[in-house]
Amino acid sequence: MRDPMPPEPTAAPAPTSATSASAAPTPIRILLADDHALVRRGVRLILDREPDLQVVAEAGDGAEAVEEARKREIDLAILDIAMPRMTGLQATRELSALKPDLRILMLTMHDNEQYLFQALKAGACGYVLKSVADRDLVAACRSAMRNEPFLYPGAVTALIRNYLDRVRHGEEDADRLLTPREEEVLKLVAEGHSSKEIAEMLFISVKTVHRHRANLLHKLGLRDRLELTRYAIRSGLIEP
Repeated sequence: MRDPMPPEPTAAPAPTSATSASAAPTPIRILLADDHALVRRGVRLILDREPDLQVVAEAGDGAEAVEEARKREIDLAILDIAMPRMTGLQATRELSALKPDLRILMLTMHDNEQYLFQALKAGACGYVLKSVADRDLVAACRSAMRNEPFLYPGAVTALIRNYLDRVRHGEEDADRLLTPREEEVLKLVAEGHSSKEIAEMLFISVKTVHRHRANLLHKLGLRDRLELTRYAIRSGLIEP
């Protein structure tokens, strides 16, 4: 009697949707900070339609952005420049110190050489204009995650011109002389707050505010509140 035929080998089961999903790359986790909710909504629509980008946290100002970054795992922060409490430039410095590997993009309405220069010095790896965000932002996010800088057209020329002008006039990088507290006081002074208001906001004495203000005038070689305000605008601490 002949032996029965061995069973035919069965085909391997097709991968399930769960298996396929597990093989998909993890999306880039994004923190989005802007003080206008409508702007955040529009930017989120641009980003969330891309499979490799995911907004996981939002913030309405720079201080809130730093707090969100402390609580969450994020890969990329997209910050507006002009925000209350803490600007995008200040938040960039805080985030760069808090999470050195975090990539940071500035998303702004300001086609401004000084803001561009300050953003890059603060630690941003890209500068995107809101007017062309639908065209440039996705590419900027991917460039940032490849550790490549992203600048809007014309920004490189502006950056080089700015640098050459500073060298030609022998300007020193005065803002590096300021402590974080002095920078906070400078921003609040330039916004028009009184010494008493600043003391209450920063939980320090009025006498300490006066000392910080005197140090600012001395370090920056300035004479009064008006010149401090002009310097704060040039440094990107407040809007023109």
